[in-house]
Amino acid sequence: MSPPASTRRAIIDLLKTEGALTPADLADRLGITTVAVRQHLGDLATEKVAETVAAGIGGERKRGRPAVAWRLTDAADSFFPDGHEELAVGLIHGLRAAFGEDGINRLIAQRTEAQVKAYGKAIGGGETLTERLEKLAAARTREGYMAEVEGDADGYLFVEHHCPICAAAKVCTGLCASELEVFRRALGDGVTVERTDHLLAGANRCAYRVRARS
Repeated sequence: MSPPASTRRAIIDLLKTEGALTPADLADRLGITTVAVRQHLGDLATEKVAETVAAGIGGERKRGRPAVAWRLTDAADSFFPDGHEELAVGLIHGLRAAFGEDGINRLIAQRTEAQVKAYGKAIGGGETLTERLEKLAAARTREGYMAEVEGDADGYLFVEHHCPICAAAKVCTGLCASELEVFRRALGDGVTVERTDHLLAGANRCAYRVRARS
């Protein structure tokens, strides 16, 4: 039987507010057994949400056998409120009001150049289109796009299952439009890229048909 989700959340909240704690510390605060706590911690470790550290980090370590404490990883940030989307949307509205659409377009152009440079470096010396697409997918996944490459008889589908900038893209469609140019330039000459699915158009993913020119 899986442990209650409410207990799991309580453990996450305690590790967030108090820092590294031992299973015994958590059990004492929650009024449950250390066995139950360890079950939760094991699940959190599997999900890479929590990790072990030596007890006493940031304070005095007790004498005797060293205890193991647990702390949250950066991946746990997803459990807590995040104002990045609101901030990004607010900045776009502010930039548009201050500098007009031309200012927004210049900003997008600068972002495009930075992305082409970064993805070009990530793709590196990929000799085949397959290798270049796989490296691009890895780079985009690190940014939160959950990207993967699907090959078929008509070339490749470059699929992104999540859009971490969706809120910003809704108020600044140029961000999405620039992605086609970014992918084409990053993948190199002799490649065509065309969008086939778009999250903002109601699809459940963004997908791009990628072909090598014959």
